[in-house]
Amino acid sequence: MLWLDGVPLDADAGLDRGLEFGDGLFETIAVSGSRPRLLERHLARLAGGCERLGLAGPEPGALAAELTAAALRPGTGLLKLIVTRGAGGTGYGIGPAARARRYLYAGPARARPADWAAEGVAVRLLTTRLAEQPLLAGLKHLNRLEQVLARRELDAGGAAQEGLLCDVHGRLVCGTMSNVFAVIDNRLVTPSLERAGVAGVMRAALIDRWQAAGTAVEVRDLEPPALDGASELFLSNALIGVWPVRRLGARALAPGPFARQAQAWLAEF
Repeated sequence: MLWLDGVPLDADAGLDRGLEFGDGLFETIAVSGSRPRLLERHLARLAGGCERLGLAGPEPGALAAELTAAALRPGTGLLKLIVTRGAGGTGYGIGPAARARRYLYAGPARARPADWAAEGVAVRLLTTRLAEQPLLAGLKHLNRLEQVLARRELDAGGAAQEGLLCDVHGRLVCGTMSNVFAVIDNRLVTPSLERAGVAGVMRAALIDRWQAAGTAVEVRDLEPPALDGASELFLSNALIGVWPVRRLGARALAPGPFARQAQAWLAEF
């Protein structure tokens, strides 16, 4: 028997493993001009995640059509797609009856001040640490409690709009909801995501665009003290696009040419 808020439900199908164990993946897709932005990259990341988890995901062509149709709904600014393994199995074991389920939400984009993109945001280094798990690193999986705790820490601290997260060994990984780029000694650098973090589709699109333009992007381990010498720092994700950083802790920064170039490319995506 299954109850929800004290009300009995039909439990014949069993509990969804996405709810039980976070056994699944999600994609949050920006909608611009009634079109899902970077849709092919989102679908490719989802397919790659399904393969790594051994999860039979949705058929890509039908899913693309579904997402494209949902983006046409008036007022839609984002799509959130959740794919779970469905119900089946006893405990952590995956039963033969398990069938993937997908949930799709279409809604308005979150309103954020325009000057965050124009003038930059304030960020600070958080004490919350990300666990290392190479089997899950890069995936947009449903286990997001680390980010929930990090966001609580950020919100409790006041003024900053984003927080930077390190792994358990003190290496910079990402923001609570964003990927990080820094310009150090006039070289564009972004942290490695081989042990933790989410490989953002906007991060990948920007790296490819810079490489096509002849600018190398160094993907490597980066520790917070290295940011003291950064001439630029900026953040990216699929929804916000690119935010320059105007302050890191007590240090003032300013939007620079790399961040502005990245913002100029957004119209192409």
